[in-house]
Order: sequence, then C-alpha cells, then structure tokens
Amino acid sequence: MMEETMIHLLLVEDDEVDVMNVRRAFKKNNITNPLYVANNGLEALFMLRGNGEAPLIPAKRRLILLDINMPKMNGIEFLRELRADNSLKSIPVIVLTTSNEDKDKVEAYHLNVAGYILKPVTFSSFVDAIATLNKYWTLSEIP
Repeated sequence: MMEETMIHLLLVEDDEVDVMNVRRAFKKNNITNPLYVANNGLEALFMLRGNGEAPLIPAKRRLILLDINMPKMNGIEFLRELRADNSLKSIPVIVLTTSNEDKDKVEAYHLNVAGYILKPVTFSSFVDAIATLNKYWTLSEIP
C-alpha cells in the first residue's frame, strides 16, 4: 500500500473476540492498513499522544474504531478527552459497538463521531460492515 493512501487505524476495544473478528474481517476484505489495538480509552490516548515519547501511531491519516463499553475509560469518556485535545480532536472516529442505548448514540454524535455502527450478530454481516467501512475511509480525504 502506498504511504500517502495508508490509513493508520486504531481499534479501541477490550473484548479479545471482537479484536480477533476485526482482524479476520480485515483479512477477508484484503485490508492492509496498519491496525493498532488499545484495550481502553486510557491506553488509546497514550498510543496517540506518546506522553513524552514518540506516539505509537503516526500523526498523519489516522482513524479510530471505538467501542463504547470498556473498563478504565469508556468510549464516551475517551471521546470527550479526544475532542478536548487540540492535537487529536480532528481525528475521525467511528463507533463500532454493541451499545444500542439512545443516550450513547446522542452523546457520541454530540462529540462529532463520523458514524455509529452496531456490531452485527453474525460474522458474515460483520465482514460486510467492515467492507463498507473500508470503502468509506478509502474514499474519505483524511489528513
């Protein structure tokens, strides 16, 4: 993949089965973008900021796939922190979660997410959802 079209994807997800499903769906869809995984919002912020060291994720062309229900710092808390940080607030975020709570959807959109997607129940539906997301981020102009 050419460096200028490569998107650095950060998956913020605490469920190992869901992480494995995302990796499998990427493989099935021949998605070769680098995938970084954080188990909660605090870990994701550390990976993005570096906190004194170089960030673990390059600063250009980043996209975050975010779960809502996580320990330590949940998805909504992470979004609030991300949007309050001038160096990170413009990173596009797509919520990928099992949370069908209206309050989570409203709050996520209030915090400028690019989309809110409920995780499909079957793996084949999940593969289709990831394929659609791949088309979206391939067409999107992400700085």
